[in-house]
Amino acid sequence: MKRFTHRFSRREALLMGLSLSAGAALAACGGSGGGDAGGEISDKPVTLRFTWWGSDARHKRTQQVIDAFTKAHPTITIKGEFKDWNGYWDALATTVAANDAPDVIQMDELYLASYAERGALLDLKTADKHLTTADFDTKALATGAIGDKQYGVPTGLAAYSFVANTDLLDKYQVTLPDDATWSWDDLKTVAAQISKASGGKVTGTQSLGFDIGGVNVWARQHGATLYSPEGKVALPPDVLASFWQFQLDLAKDGSAPQASVTVERAGAALDQSGTATNASALGTWWNSQLTSLAAASGQKLKLLKLPGESQATTPGAYYKPSMFWSVSSRSKQPAEAALFVDFLANSEAAAEILQTDRGVPANTKIRSALVPKLTATDKAAAEYLDAIKVGDSPRVTPKGASDVEQILKRYTEDVLFARKTPADAATGFVKELQAAIDAA
Repeated sequence: MKRFTHRFSRREALLMGLSLSAGAALAACGGSGGGDAGGEISDKPVTLRFTWWGSDARHKRTQQVIDAFTKAHPTITIKGEFKDWNGYWDALATTVAANDAPDVIQMDELYLASYAERGALLDLKTADKHLTTADFDTKALATGAIGDKQYGVPTGLAAYSFVANTDLLDKYQVTLPDDATWSWDDLKTVAAQISKASGGKVTGTQSLGFDIGGVNVWARQHGATLYSPEGKVALPPDVLASFWQFQLDLAKDGSAPQASVTVERAGAALDQSGTATNASALGTWWNSQLTSLAAASGQKLKLLKLPGESQATTPGAYYKPSMFWSVSSRSKQPAEAALFVDFLANSEAAAEILQTDRGVPANTKIRSALVPKLTATDKAAAEYLDAIKVGDSPRVTPKGASDVEQILKRYTEDVLFARKTPADAATGFVKELQAAIDAA
């Protein structure tokens, strides 16, 4: 599996804002111009366009699923439009602005609101005659909902976790606390023990702060949220400041790498991380990254529940969608498009082909059927989802906030290099992120 999260350039984030003319075209498209999502499936030949991003391996698997679907539905032809990550968003923005969007769209959470709130995506609840979501956890479905409308069905799920290198822990004779009850102070203690026992050759943990998952978890455990239901920044600056102060404390006593090392690793690929290179015994990751990390490290790795969960009033853990299936609001064949999404999301035949290529299946029935056939690490990732208690899903990333991780990265670096205090950085982060949302 590839690294779960993506880092986006400012250009890519601004792309989703589109030009003024493209934005107007998106707004104009609204929900009009499309067919009847609740209508009957046509008995005449129908052609659907389906677009996705990914590797060549994903392309091959997806084509196999298309072949399986069209064999079962010979009157429907699926025309695939496959691109790499960067080219994908350029092409999608262009086609949507021109009212020529593909019928079925592979969508990312960061950009869901950018398209949905301009009326470019179909409310899938209107297609429930052909698309069922009965086997999806309500909290999983909520990851693709804005208000009372469902704009995306999650293909797969992940949850934030700590990954522990048990070979390193055994080597340095350090025992982990019970991850069902451990606290953030327990993490500090065990990380310090590892760094001391290794003589500084291995740091106890990687630093946090370079993806929004850690911020979300910290905020939620403190009874806060990053965004309000209305899509405004709701994170109290003092809560974010405490998140950064925790990282400074870890680096100060050698439990986490120094700033220069942390920043270098944060900008590198997964296989150059502290976890993958066996330079840190603990690290925060999405559970679905376990397979890639284990392959890179060559050692035994274990998923741990998040510290602080048993002490928090509300769970920090939540479901993160790997990506979504969405349907264009302008599709002339939304009923057939919904039928295809139903096949992608609910068919065991499709799941057998896709495996975990688009994440651990969000469909609970499909996940249960697939787990026994997975590799040990993919199986552990799937079982982790069932072992944790998740809270309500965070509000979908608001329109204009798709650059949030780039903003977070800059302020985290400022804190680690002592260019800003945690308090000043927190105030700046909240102000800048809100300004980006307001400008969208």
